[in-house]
Amino acid sequence: MTMQYNYEHILVRYGELTTKGKNRRDFIKRLHKNLKYALKDFDKLRYRRQHDRFFIILNGEDEKQIIPILKDIFGIHSFSLAIKVKSDIDEIVKAAYHVVEDDHKNKTFKIFSKRRDKNFPQRSTEIISRVAGEILDKTHFTVDIHNYDVGIIIEIDKEQTYVMGKIHQGKGGYPVGISGKAMLLLSGGIDSPVAGDLIQKRGVYLDTVHFVSPPYTSEQSLDKVLRLAKRLNYNQKNVRIFIVPFTKLQLAIHENLPEPYEITIMRRMMFRIAETLANQNSCTALVTGESLGQVSSQTMDNISVINDVVKMPVFRPLISFDKEEIIRHSRIIDTYKISIEPYDDACTIFNPQNPVTKPKLSLCEHYESYFDFQSLVDECVENVEIKVLRYDDEDENEDLF
Repeated sequence: MTMQYNYEHILVRYGELTTKGKNRRDFIKRLHKNLKYALKDFDKLRYRRQHDRFFIILNGEDEKQIIPILKDIFGIHSFSLAIKVKSDIDEIVKAAYHVVEDDHKNKTFKIFSKRRDKNFPQRSTEIISRVAGEILDKTHFTVDIHNYDVGIIIEIDKEQTYVMGKIHQGKGGYPVGISGKAMLLLSGGIDSPVAGDLIQKRGVYLDTVHFVSPPYTSEQSLDKVLRLAKRLNYNQKNVRIFIVPFTKLQLAIHENLPEPYEITIMRRMMFRIAETLANQNSCTALVTGESLGQVSSQTMDNISVINDVVKMPVFRPLISFDKEEIIRHSRIIDTYKISIEPYDDACTIFNPQNPVTKPKLSLCEHYESYFDFQSLVDECVENVEIKVLRYDDEDENEDLF
């Protein structure tokens, strides 16, 4: 048992994608495209597609650098480092022994055997018995089929066999881009980046819109949002952020309207602007970080009257989440520390003392007639600044959706 084996392959499992019917090929094609982009810096890698999985051939690249990237790619259910050997029982035994021989931490194992080649001379029970006997004889491990530390997976094809150990869990979901494109209203808070991550998990490619109100909002506040937007780059080639100059319109709301209705009507203006930008940029939905009842503008009545100004769907991935659940997810996607930096955004200035929680649509429309809001909305759209962000800080002007 002195022969050394190398993990030269990574087997990627699709999970949810395998349930797709006629669209399955499109889903898998999009996943491969996203995955290759995410791994573009590893130029020695080679790829081989099979019916229900995907192989990455390492060709000497460091798997320790690749594993964290794969864990962040939507559409991957799980993956394993694999040793490729000839479909010969002696070779299989040696490779399986290699999976456990250097493990001084774990104590128990279980073997899974799958004979894709039904002409292989040994049946699965015989393969498991042979491999287990060798490991029991040569190592400190014991068999535990219910609470095992290491699962040894043996998949036998006609000409080669893959022997694997640890299963790394992926993020699941669908590959970003397969479900269309939406516009995320991105503030500097905790909620909206989490909403963006969750809607990406369902395969949605994102543009983002952010509202700035200088001098009431600072350059630090905008920088914070740009850093949050970059976190969405793990699963799409770039993130465009539409920066809306909102001061003039926000001041008009503050100066002309009853204080309790300011937040509600401000949100109605933001939705009008976001929908206009979405329509101009091939987005078919809006996405927000709203959670039902979390703040005054997120009551059911407020959500209803705010929604009234747009025709396209508005997705709210966090609608049933409580704050602790949102914070927990923000830590997972590494946005929490950025989000809590103490820089105000446009949503947090001019906060009324007693915001309305049960607004009337007729009153919203009446108060909006107090000033020429449409010309101000048009002015916001005309003066939008567009930044294109990539995780590696390189500029990218091409529309990559």
